[in-house]
Amino acid sequence: MSQMHWIRGFVGALVFAVLFSFAALGSSVPAFAQQVVVEGASGIDPSTIKPYFSGTDPASLQRGVDDLKATGLYSSVTAKFVDGKIVVSLASGAQIINRVAFEGNRTIQKDQLEVEVQSKPHTAYSEATADADIERIKEAFKKYGRNEAVVTKRLVQLPNGRVDLVFTIDEHDKTGIREIRFVGNHAVSNYRLGNLMQTSTQNFLSWFKSTDVYDPDRLASDEEAIRRYYMKNGYADFRITNTDVAYQTNPPGYVITITMEEGPQYHVSGVAVDSHIAKVDGAALVPLVPLRTGDVYDAGGVDKGVDAISRNVASQGYAFSEVRPHGDRDTNNHTIALAFSVDDGPKVYIERIDIVGNTRTRDYVIRREFDIGEGDPYNHALIERGERRLNGLGYFKKVHISNRPGSAPDRVIVVVEVEDQPTGSISLSGGYSTTEGIMAELAYTETNFLGRGQYVRLSVSDGQYSQGWKASFTEPYFLGQRLAAGFDVYHQVNDNNMYALYQNWTTGVTLRLGIPVTDDLTFQPNYALYESKITIPNTSSAPYDDCAGPNQTWYPGGTFIPVVPTPYINCLTNGEAPVEIKQAAALGAQVTSLVGFSILYNNVDNRKDPTSGLYATYKQDFAGVGGQSEFIRETFDSRWFHPITEDFIGQIHLQGGQINGFGSQPLDIINNFNMGPTLVRGFAPAGIGPRDIASYYNIQGAALGGQTYYGASAEVDFPIFGLPREIGLKGAVFADAGNLIGYGGQTNFSNFLGYTYCPAQNALLITQPSCANVYDPNLIRTSVGVSLIWASPMGPIRFDLALPITKGKYDQTQLFNFSGGATF
Repeated sequence: MSQMHWIRGFVGALVFAVLFSFAALGSSVPAFAQQVVVEGASGIDPSTIKPYFSGTDPASLQRGVDDLKATGLYSSVTAKFVDGKIVVSLASGAQIINRVAFEGNRTIQKDQLEVEVQSKPHTAYSEATADADIERIKEAFKKYGRNEAVVTKRLVQLPNGRVDLVFTIDEHDKTGIREIRFVGNHAVSNYRLGNLMQTSTQNFLSWFKSTDVYDPDRLASDEEAIRRYYMKNGYADFRITNTDVAYQTNPPGYVITITMEEGPQYHVSGVAVDSHIAKVDGAALVPLVPLRTGDVYDAGGVDKGVDAISRNVASQGYAFSEVRPHGDRDTNNHTIALAFSVDDGPKVYIERIDIVGNTRTRDYVIRREFDIGEGDPYNHALIERGERRLNGLGYFKKVHISNRPGSAPDRVIVVVEVEDQPTGSISLSGGYSTTEGIMAELAYTETNFLGRGQYVRLSVSDGQYSQGWKASFTEPYFLGQRLAAGFDVYHQVNDNNMYALYQNWTTGVTLRLGIPVTDDLTFQPNYALYESKITIPNTSSAPYDDCAGPNQTWYPGGTFIPVVPTPYINCLTNGEAPVEIKQAAALGAQVTSLVGFSILYNNVDNRKDPTSGLYATYKQDFAGVGGQSEFIRETFDSRWFHPITEDFIGQIHLQGGQINGFGSQPLDIINNFNMGPTLVRGFAPAGIGPRDIASYYNIQGAALGGQTYYGASAEVDFPIFGLPREIGLKGAVFADAGNLIGYGGQTNFSNFLGYTYCPAQNALLITQPSCANVYDPNLIRTSVGVSLIWASPMGPIRFDLALPITKGKYDQTQLFNFSGGATF
């Protein structure tokens, strides 16, 4: 019994000790065990406040107060522990932005606007900042031509002192450039100056373009283009004295006025090179300058002279040489005596080249455009040359090169600052031409693939007379050298044109290498391997292969028709393919393996709209390094542009080609040249050259092609005055002359058709004649005509109206031709 009392007493003492311990620790019980009461702020959930307090002791309460104040949500915070509760007193502070939203924006996307505004989510709302954001949004829309855009804001109240900041935008119509005025120009027309500018005025194409929106950077670039044009054409005193940009409200839009002083046009009175380096002969350097006595002064030619002399002197061992041009002007006679001084400059080395601003393009892509590198002697001319190359790549919005001192007096740091711009595009294009019919192409192009400077293009096309696909890749710096290596893989099915009676299937690959000889001259070796074949359709709509031979059932179009053939109703009257084509089709697929090269010269002033310069290319191919084809082919094509007056541009186009077979196999007809409006306008596709006239009914579609062609064309392009130049319409008059000759194939096909002999031509035959009767006159075809040229948003388009003057008896003419323009 006494033992029982002892156990009860022990347990009771233990319970008492535990209770005492909890009572003693009561002041340090964690906050989650306490009730939190919020005073002074409505709508605040106490559960959101409780995590800030880790205890009820004074230090823990103060830490919670400090943390709450740091949120910026409350202007005043106090806390105390009363009757087992944490009482938190709050005074509301700034409203917190939950999100920033935009309504009504169509021209500028949300992510772009978010970059413009300073009001950001999870920060305190500021009325002044939001009002300033309205102005920032308006400025952003002005860059897109929405000067009349109206922007308002509103707050959407949310629980716990949070708000949504909403900007509502009424874009209104685009307010672009109404007019561009030129003041002070006498030698150069308004039309020509306008064509030099990217900036344009509003017209019916404004929905499609953005160049009619005022952009200060674009306008500054246009001014520089105008200045370069004048300096290139001898106006050494030219300057733009003022550019006024005025915004009008009725009607809304900008009026830009560019005021200039042209000055006289100067000619070169002499060229001299004065060398102050003992072992460098100045007179021997004069031929490196592309300007001669009597030439119109050209500032670009002076730059090329500095470039050429600098590189030549450096190659003689004087890496620190400096070449400075000087011009002694004779204002009375309007001449400039050019002099280039060559000095051995101070010995300064490039300590390093810093690349800044490139977010996509890799450093080595930029560095390789310079002919000098870190540790090399500093040469200002070569640095400027690298800057021109970088600008010509098209990868950057801007390129700026500056220098700063290095770690020693003879060291310099070159800073290359660039700003990347988008270089990829997806295009969907379509069109129509009288030669190729309706056509469409979907293409992806990237000129700076993965920031490596590589060119990639993938395309697929479909049309009325052709379908196919093509993949191209070019590495502009192969093996670390300035060599453009690339390949093309393609598949093409061509009906050739609406007059052809067969299809040409080609699948192949081309390997190419571009070797720059000078800035204007390029040598391009290549290798091609392709398979080609001819097929002749024989359907009810295209019955081109229903005359199989003598004593065979007549199935025109593949469908039996129970009628008696007559001289006017037989298998030859519905467009039968000539027997020469049928034999080529019977050969099946032919593999061609060839090596070749191209020599390309191009110094035109503008690739899209040339006004002066020469574009010429010579190509030669040797087929016979494997495969079935054996031939040597060479072609030449050149276009020379020269201004007759400021607005009238003359063009001389010369072209020619020849192909010859060798070895045991005769030249396949599929490799012959087929010519039409590309040689002499006014003639149909394949309308010129040798034809098989054995069938009276099949002259139009019986083109055989030829082995030799030559042609010349003279053209004058001129603006259509009275029309806004932004429409891009020009007129032209032309005269063409050319010839295609040399069939060279077999004419007796009796064995192929199953005859034992070659019957004479007979208009009453209802089967395929087995004796070819080739019409191949050695006659120069000529034509004259007029053209309408449109620089459309989809690319250049030509409308030619040509009248043949001389033609062969069986040539096929075509008065009107519609096609895309040439590109360079």
